[in-house]
Order: sequence, then structure tokens, then C-alpha cells
Amino acid sequence: MAIAELPAYGAISRRRKEWGRALIAAATVLFLATALAQVLNSARIVDLGFRDWRPTLFAYLAWAVVLGFGQVMIRGQAGLRALFILPAALFTVAMAIFPTLFGLSIAFTDWNLSSATGQKFNGLDNLFQLFRDPFYWNAMRNMVIYVLFVLVEYAIAFGLALLLNAEIRARKFWRVVFLIPLMLSPVAVSWMVGKSMLEYRFGPVARFARWLGINNPSFFTDPWAARLWIEAMDAWVSIPFVMILLLAGLQAMPKEVMEAATVDGATPWQRFWQITFPLMLPVSLTAIVLRIIFKLKLADIIITVTSGGPGGATDSVSSFIYREYRDRSNVGYGTMLAMFYLVVIVIFVTILLNVLSRHMRRMT
Repeated sequence: MAIAELPAYGAISRRRKEWGRALIAAATVLFLATALAQVLNSARIVDLGFRDWRPTLFAYLAWAVVLGFGQVMIRGQAGLRALFILPAALFTVAMAIFPTLFGLSIAFTDWNLSSATGQKFNGLDNLFQLFRDPFYWNAMRNMVIYVLFVLVEYAIAFGLALLLNAEIRARKFWRVVFLIPLMLSPVAVSWMVGKSMLEYRFGPVARFARWLGINNPSFFTDPWAARLWIEAMDAWVSIPFVMILLLAGLQAMPKEVMEAATVDGATPWQRFWQITFPLMLPVSLTAIVLRIIFKLKLADIIITVTSGGPGGATDSVSSFIYREYRDRSNVGYGTMLAMFYLVVIVIFVTILLNVLSRHMRRMT
């Protein structure tokens, strides 16, 4: 049926709308019942004979088809137009919501790959173990430290952006040079710097330190020194990203304002604090929030260089969860750690965005 032949919403009969709603409700109940049955079967609470999650997949596909058909029955032309958006929305649900729900179903189970008993439902035991795990909370404290370092990275990036925005010689060349770290993989940087240059026996930095008279130039035995080196490597890779955002903001600023301030006799320091910094605040806050989000995922450099050592001093939450999976094969408990961290991130980022939004409204 062509779009022009479909009735508008007001012209659709009441009986047709009821049939459409009934079809969607029946498909929804069938899909939810299938998913619940698979969760119970996966947790071994009941044995329904399901070998994999294909029944839930087929039920979801059937529900998606019925949902689209029901929208056309209920809304007519508007429902047909909604079909252009529906596949993208359903794909997002399949790729984001379902894996999260699947992770939740694993988080409440005792599932160790090295155990012969397999997956068993254990209620809130993993959550209670999480609250008693000192290594996990140590990783949480480390994340607070790493996130606070974002302010230092922002200050360095702002200084570099101001420098590259000034009329200096070979400005385009230096812009490319300062962007090179952004093009490198953090794992490659970890091997080049952490595992090669800072290697305490044969690394060039260690040899130079011994030449200066330092007998034991070990860079990752002291907890704070190890954290600083991890932060330095992560900052070297990430500062160019913040710098390029700030540089774009500086180039978009109206030059007439700066020229008028110069004519009025404002010093460079006054121009920065009274004009440049306030005008750059929206871009700065965006760059800081994005950098914090990336920092919360810090893991690759830590895993490659220190594996969380010494004694968990450099562990991030992500690296600790990775080792819980890799070294202990503890899938159930590791998933609970990841789910709890996800909740913490969502709450933290939501509060941060609300605070920044209120601050920006007061300034404007």
C-alpha cells in the first residue's frame, strides 16, 4: 500500500487501533517471557533445555517486526514514517541495552571458568564481596587521583594551544609535531616508554640516571612515582586531543575584541583572564568532560607497563577488572565489578554535567 493510500491518524478506525495495540502487547509479552526464561535457565534456577540465546534473538526479531506493523496499524501514515527511524532505534537497543542486561544476569552468578561446577546463581554475594574488596576500592581511589590530573593536562593543553595560536615561526609545522602523540596507540607508547626507555636495567633513562650517580633508578617500585609515570605516559598521548579542541576554540574567537582590548591598554595577562579565558569556558568545559570520560577508561597503559603494581598502587578500575577476568577467570565477580563501576560513572558524569550546566547558566 502506498503512503498516499494509508489513512491519517484521525481517520483510522478504533477497532484497527485496538488490534494494533493488542498485537504489540502480545509480542511484547512473548518476548519478555522468552528473555526471562532464558535468564532463569542461564542462572540454572530452572532447566528449560536452552543451549544458547537464539530463542531470545528470534523473539526480539519477531517483536521488532510486529512493532513496526502495529505502528502502521495504529498511526497510519505517521507509523509508516516511523519505520525509517525504528530500525536504528532497535539496533541501538540490541547493541547497548541487551548486553547490559546480559551483563547484569551474569553479575549475580558464581561463574569461574576454572571451576567444574559452571555458572550458578548466588544472589547478592558478589555485591557483598565487592564492598569488602580492598583492592577494588584502592583502584577507585586511584581513579580519583587520575581524574584530578585532568586539570593539569588541561592547563598544559591550554598553554600549548595559546602558543600554537600565536604568530610564531613554522606554526603549521609545530601543530603537526604536537599532534603526533595523538596518532600513536597507548600500547605502543607503553612499550616505547614504559617497557623500553624506563626499563631499570638497560633502558636509556636508567643508564643516564646511573651516569648521574643514582644507584637504583627503578621508576615503578615507589607507588607515587609509578602513578606519576603512568599519568605522564597517558597525558603525553591525550594532551594533543584537548589541545586541538582548545586551539579550534581560540581560532573561532572574534579578533576584534582582542584588538579593542589591546588599544585600551590591557596587558597580555589581563587579556587572557578577562577576555580569552571567559570566552573559552564553554570549549574548556567540553574538553575537560570528554577527557574525564576517556580517563575513566584508563587501562591499556597500566596493563602493559605495571599490571597494576606495585601492590595494586597503579591499578585503575578497568585494569583491575581485566585482571580479575584474565588471571582469576572470575567471570561472575568481574562482571559485578564492571556493572557497579558503570553505575558509578553514570552517576558521576550526570552530576558533573548538571553542575557545569548550572554554572554556565549563571555566567550567561
